[in-house]
Amino acid sequence: MSLDLTKAADIDLPKGEARCPGPSYQDILNADGDQVPEAMRSEQYAFLGDEDIGFDRYISEEFAHSEIDQMWSRTWQWACREEHIPAKGDRYVYDVGPYSILVVRGDDMQIRAFVNSCPHRGMQFAAEGSTGVRRPTIRCPFHGMTFNLDGSLNEIPCRWDFPHLNEENFRLTEIRSDIWGGFVFINMDPEAGPLADYLEVVPEHFKLWPMDDRYVAMHTEKVLPANWKMAMEAFLEAFHVLETHSQAVQTAADANAQYDIFGKNVSRFIHAIGKPSPHLKQAVSEKQIFAKLGRDPEMLPDGAEARAHHAQLLREEYSAEFGVDLSDKSTAEMLDSIEYFVFPNAFFFPGINIRLCYRFRPIDVDHCLHEILILQPVPQGSERPAPAKPIRLEVDDSYTSVPGFALADILDQDTDNLKMQRDGAKASRKGAQSLGNYQEARIRRMHLTLDEYLS
Repeated sequence: MSLDLTKAADIDLPKGEARCPGPSYQDILNADGDQVPEAMRSEQYAFLGDEDIGFDRYISEEFAHSEIDQMWSRTWQWACREEHIPAKGDRYVYDVGPYSILVVRGDDMQIRAFVNSCPHRGMQFAAEGSTGVRRPTIRCPFHGMTFNLDGSLNEIPCRWDFPHLNEENFRLTEIRSDIWGGFVFINMDPEAGPLADYLEVVPEHFKLWPMDDRYVAMHTEKVLPANWKMAMEAFLEAFHVLETHSQAVQTAADANAQYDIFGKNVSRFIHAIGKPSPHLKQAVSEKQIFAKLGRDPEMLPDGAEARAHHAQLLREEYSAEFGVDLSDKSTAEMLDSIEYFVFPNAFFFPGINIRLCYRFRPIDVDHCLHEILILQPVPQGSERPAPAKPIRLEVDDSYTSVPGFALADILDQDTDNLKMQRDGAKASRKGAQSLGNYQEARIRRMHLTLDEYLS
């Protein structure tokens, strides 16, 4: 049956209640006929308003400075993975804006975070992105001021010249840190609430998808030509699939995606892979879908559904490749794009075929750094592999230069849009964007949360 998705909206419906014609994501799960985690059965949406959102939030230097001063300094952000600092003395540097944080594994194996600045003359102990080292102390490369791994004073060269300094008034500034799912989080606000509360439903939902039993199999860092929010928002909705990723419409149920707003910090979308977009005018056969999923259509058994059979093949292939048993994973967990967003900048995908983590950080008002981690299950009975080294890509570099990156073409399509979107926002006479009430609700929620910090 052909659906007309361009028909005018029903103005008699309460705002936010309109949904794409055709099966919902929950209908697709029902049709799969297998057991999915309860978290995927939850639905939580609320209408958040339909007012335009001004472009000044993306192009104003003043607004960018307000974010740095009032938001980035007060929110929980993932700094690194535990496996980045596995041994005593290991350290990792996380920077955002002017802030620099040194994360260290102590003699007691505890992880602590310090301001990456020597209290003597302000010298950084290490550069952004630095990792490893395994030194017994934290030593300033400028004058050799040395601190223990818990931040306490160890040594002052020429101490005779510093009678005014002692173990009480000359130590490193420690900031809040905590761990969830193998991720080390930091927060520069001493009054911040607990990380567990900040993460809202995430710890409960991810009990069946433990992230601490995965390892970093690939890590990319790419400079993008847009404000961090503009770049990030492309990943908060599946609405753009129809135009930006048109090659995927036979296998991505884009407009059927489910959007959930769990709180001010956490939102989610889930959309089905192996189901055609409801935008398609012509019916698509199961063999055509199977071919678009990268399979030989002649190998699809008679009467079999492409989505289900593809998921079964992936269970077998990934179980062998990863050295783990995936036989209990549902079709949805194997295939679908399941994406949780944690304010201000983190994305976690617990699925098997799409097993990513993202984060975005501002470089300046017009540029940001987009990091992608592929998190792979640790092989059963094996030691955790060392995390992959970051692969740096500049603005004009293509993701296709990264060996074996299956999503490279799709990510290039996403990032190719950004410069034109940035420049279009600057050229706009309207001066604002108008969002959809359902498909772009996560964008609105992000801005509402940002406003709470800025106010």
